[in-house]
Amino acid sequence: MTPGGGFFEALVGGTDPALVSEAADRAATLLVRGARASDDAAVADRLLHLADTEGIETIAEVWSGAPADSLAGCLWRLYLLRSWVYAEPVAVSREFEAGRRSAQVARVVAGVADPPGPEQLKAMVDQVLRGIAAGDFADVLLRAAAFARVVATGRASLGERNAAEVQRMLVLSEQLEAAGHAELEHELA
Repeated sequence: MTPGGGFFEALVGGTDPALVSEAADRAATLLVRGARASDDAAVADRLLHLADTEGIETIAEVWSGAPADSLAGCLWRLYLLRSWVYAEPVAVSREFEAGRRSAQVARVVAGVADPPGPEQLKAMVDQVLRGIAAGDFADVLLRAAAFARVVATGRASLGERNAAEVQRMLVLSEQLEAAGHAELEHELA
């Protein structure tokens, strides 16, 4: 015997995953596509500090399960990178420095000041995220991908991280790069 529709309606608690996914997609679309249409210069700063004001946990709740080839998935990955750079700027700087010798093209695309110290990396990641509202979103994704690729290369050359951590950063880079190309083709939704 299967429960009827009234059974499901009577359940209290829990959130319908389909509704969460739909809300995540709508919010991401408004943030990326709506920010471009705004004439308000403060929009870029509000987007940049979204994770700071709302908490990365709040963003994670709605965006972390989104596919990498969606706006919500891209925003999750971008905010995750920014949070990591701010949480561990010295380690990130060391890994980026180690990787930039081997990943020359990606280093240039990432656009990090030379030498890439902790403060320069924070400035770069903030500049990239400001591009969500003020620049080309494909450029934002491709720069973030290049940054992650340089860090992955640095992690591998330093040998301080396990292979899974290097692989995760490389996958993040590949996901952001693929999304950047999808955005260039107007296929990212």
